[in-house]
Amino acid sequence: MMESSSESPASITEPRPQASPQKNRRLLLGGAALAGVAVGGGLALWKYRLAEPQDGALAALWALEAELPSGGVYQLSKLRGKPLVVNFWATWCPPCVEEMPLLDAFYRENASIGWQMVGLAADNAKAANQFLSKMPMSFPTPLAGLAGIELSRTLGNLSGALPFTVVINSSGAIALRHMGKLSVQQIADFKKIA
Repeated sequence: MMESSSESPASITEPRPQASPQKNRRLLLGGAALAGVAVGGGLALWKYRLAEPQDGALAALWALEAELPSGGVYQLSKLRGKPLVVNFWATWCPPCVEEMPLLDAFYRENASIGWQMVGLAADNAKAANQFLSKMPMSFPTPLAGLAGIELSRTLGNLSGALPFTVVINSSGAIALRHMGKLSVQQIADFKKIA
């Protein structure tokens, strides 16, 4: 006689093969790596976030008088009333060096329609002169030094990182602030601001 079971064959579960310790370790490490990337990305965004410009930041910008690498003093106040690109840069900053020819091309193409540009170098005269002798710019590049970094902070660059770009429209209001290297398209889009 056959014995019957109350369980049907479909309800009987067979033991599943266990994942190897190596596979479990890889899964755990992969999850930890993803978590690390997420945390790191979040910290980078937090560190390089832009704050609202401080009261008086534009007044401080217009009041800036800085020595030109070739000699003489450059007064930013003479740039008021026209659209202006202010780029904070340094010779020791690779993204700054990479975007300088792009900014120069924009300036050469748009100076005839009123655009102004100034590159405030957070550098010393010797380094700036060496750089500019190899890669001359059509726009002024006064030496702002560490005071330039502090000025960029008042404009919302909390970390003082470079490059940092501020675009001011013809009515004197800040229209755009950008942390990091600009793309060709981002620079071309400045024309929409005038």
